[in-house]
Amino acid sequence: MSKILVIEDEAAIRRVLVKILSEENDGYQLEEAEDGLRGLEAVKNNDYDLVLCDIKMPKMDGVEVLEAARKIKPEIPFIMISGHGDLDTAVNTMRAGAFDYISKPPDLNRLLTTVRNALDRKELVVENKILKKKVSKNYEMIGDSKELAVIQDMIEKVAPTDARVLITGSNGTGKELVAHWLHEKSPRSAAPFIEVNCAAIPSELIESELFGHVKGAFTSAVKDRAGKFEAANKGTIFLDEIGDMSLSAQAKVLRALQESKISRVGSDKDIKVDVRVLAATNKDLKKEISEGRFREDLYHRLAVILIKVPALNDRRDDIPLLINHFSKKITSEQGVAKKTFSDKAINLLKAYDWTGNIRELRNVVERLIILGGSEVTEEDVKLFASK
Repeated sequence: MSKILVIEDEAAIRRVLVKILSEENDGYQLEEAEDGLRGLEAVKNNDYDLVLCDIKMPKMDGVEVLEAARKIKPEIPFIMISGHGDLDTAVNTMRAGAFDYISKPPDLNRLLTTVRNALDRKELVVENKILKKKVSKNYEMIGDSKELAVIQDMIEKVAPTDARVLITGSNGTGKELVAHWLHEKSPRSAAPFIEVNCAAIPSELIESELFGHVKGAFTSAVKDRAGKFEAANKGTIFLDEIGDMSLSAQAKVLRALQESKISRVGSDKDIKVDVRVLAATNKDLKKEISEGRFREDLYHRLAVILIKVPALNDRRDDIPLLINHFSKKITSEQGVAKKTFSDKAINLLKAYDWTGNIRELRNVVERLIILGGSEVTEEDVKLFASK
């Protein structure tokens, strides 16, 4: 049942609104407030699905109530109630975030239609927020170890902000998963997530890849081309293996972080970008700085938040859960019958030295599923997963 608050200082109008809505078939739960101050207090202390709010009221007018309410509970739709002389103000309240306005005296059909539309919109907003909180199944972080819990807790705190994050850890530990979590649990989740593997792009092309180029900037530049920073506008760019980026590209990334501007290769025209930057590396960047291969000022710009992803050897208690997860995923992808792992097989895998971390474990599980029996045994592990 939808809960609606009616804020109106004229008792007669308030009674009409409550009567109309109480007789609606959907059966609304209605509460009243006779002035703006009491209305705002009710919003602070209760959860409403919709607020109908008069504009001209003593103590606190409707515009002030709307502005204050949107700061504390922005998801609540407001329908403003306007007198003849309040129409300009009513239009301005919509620019300030009101869902709609209705004129006095209220028209029955207009009121009910507006209320239904506002409640539908509220339901969609709530559903969208829930969906944004759910991370794609492709980027699940599997495990219940203390080490992983620390990472997950940090993600929950950092994701809603625009803080830059530097993710460190050995190859195969899941740095990319952390980046995806940070994006998908952020307000930017509906916008692009652009990945750039800095180690896979030749140094002479990295600047064009990141910032784009104009026609004629170099031999193969036959037309203008936007770069990854432009593609990630309003969203997130993930600079993986940033320790392999050339110093000249580092200088341009630094400028993008400092000024929120980039320029395409071969152009002096500035392009404004609104991008959250996440970066990852398996290198010791402080050592790279001391040896002149990484800019110290860029490091401090990137490392607002540092997240170190633990090696698999440091979270062995998660290995049984990871084996089970990979087993289900791989058998589904390969179209083969589900396989179980014996306790002895799991214990043997837990004792291995996983230098390749989670990526290596996944490869071994896939090999055992393909080559092992209906139940993967200790003997299968010794035969097919030996180092």
